[in-house]
Amino acid sequence: MNSTSQPTFVTNGATVISVSALNLAVAQLLERQFPLTWISGEISNFTRAASGHWYFTLKDSAAQVRAVMFRGRAQYADFAPREGDKVEVRALVGLYAPRGDYQINVEAIRRAGVGNLYEAFLQLKAKLGNEGLFDPARKRPLPYFVRRIGIVTSPNAAALRDVLISLQRRAPHVSVILYPTVVQGEQAAASIAQAIATASARQECDVLLVCRGGGSIEDLWSFNAEIVARTIAHCDIPVICGVGHETDFTIADFAADVRAPTPTAAAELATATTASWQAALHEKLARLQRCMHNQLAQHMQALDWANQRLVSPLAAIKAKQSALQHAQQQLRFAQQNQIRVAQAKLNKNQYQLFALAPKVALTSHKLVSYEQRLKTGLLHQIQQRKVSLMAQASQLEMLNPQRTLERGYSLLIDQQGQLIRSSQAIKANSVVTLRTASDTADLTIRSVQNKLAHDV
Repeated sequence: MNSTSQPTFVTNGATVISVSALNLAVAQLLERQFPLTWISGEISNFTRAASGHWYFTLKDSAAQVRAVMFRGRAQYADFAPREGDKVEVRALVGLYAPRGDYQINVEAIRRAGVGNLYEAFLQLKAKLGNEGLFDPARKRPLPYFVRRIGIVTSPNAAALRDVLISLQRRAPHVSVILYPTVVQGEQAAASIAQAIATASARQECDVLLVCRGGGSIEDLWSFNAEIVARTIAHCDIPVICGVGHETDFTIADFAADVRAPTPTAAAELATATTASWQAALHEKLARLQRCMHNQLAQHMQALDWANQRLVSPLAAIKAKQSALQHAQQQLRFAQQNQIRVAQAKLNKNQYQLFALAPKVALTSHKLVSYEQRLKTGLLHQIQQRKVSLMAQASQLEMLNPQRTLERGYSLLIDQQGQLIRSSQAIKANSVVTLRTASDTADLTIRSVQNKLAHDV
């Protein structure tokens, strides 16, 4: 049964609750009364369960408390606690209801004294950040091709061996200059700053690596010194900082031009392998080819589109001629149809006349006269239609742009292929095309004079 649904009883007027309900109420009371708090103490009875949870006792000289740190939180701890370690934990006070055990649920853990160092770290970071020392705008890009690399680290450090192995594997042509320094201890910060300043003054290398291996925050503290950060920021050589592991961040990382998660990664950032050079070259070649193909395809498509829109005067004349022939055919058909209708009507009238007037001989002369007049009228009408058709054809021929050009006229066309109809469409120093009946010429307009303004 769920603890939230434990029954309560009333006996002789007094409320009776179950143990589960009691423990649940106490747990909720503790969680409400005690906020998330930092607690210091010594580790004892430390156990890492198969589930990944940590169980231990946190104690001092006078008391102790059970603690649990669940896997979801423990995986982010930067060290594994051991028996006797002095630590500080951020935890919620609670109660393990099934056993009624008072305990703390740990959210974060750090070594004792790290809190003060971290506060100093944040204060220095804020100070230098406000001065613009970490501004991305002042950071320099790494050189594209490196011939010589400077390394600021201890000659006995494992980090130096890792960097040299990485450089030998990736870029054996690159020479290395070591600027030796101590990387841990009271004199380390001044020694590191002096080595960086020496490299900057000598200008012997293309890029400078400041590195050391991993360690506790106390071990890496010399790279959080203000003198080291300022020396890196004012170094005349691009600086890559690779200190500690991926989760370690120092003030030197923020001051450097590039931060590397490890010393080996710093060596990889400083150099490029032959394969990467070749891959980059092939990639640029492929991109260039794609761009050229795209440009050619676009120009070909634009040419096809322009070709579809372009209509020559000869094609326009042919279209007009075709329309004229079609009109002539329609006119001829209409005339023939009228003649057929008139002939049919005449035949009908003749039939009716013969039927109604037995004496055909008396009216035959008149009928012949009517027939002659009808034919004459039709022929006259046909002649008039022919004359009108010829006149329209003559007018159409006169409107032919080619005939206008042959009479000495010319056309001005702008760079967009549009006909210029007014001087207002012409701009000084523009280029226009002059088209005559036989050829074309490109003209440069020196000036444009407004006729109305000139007349005034």
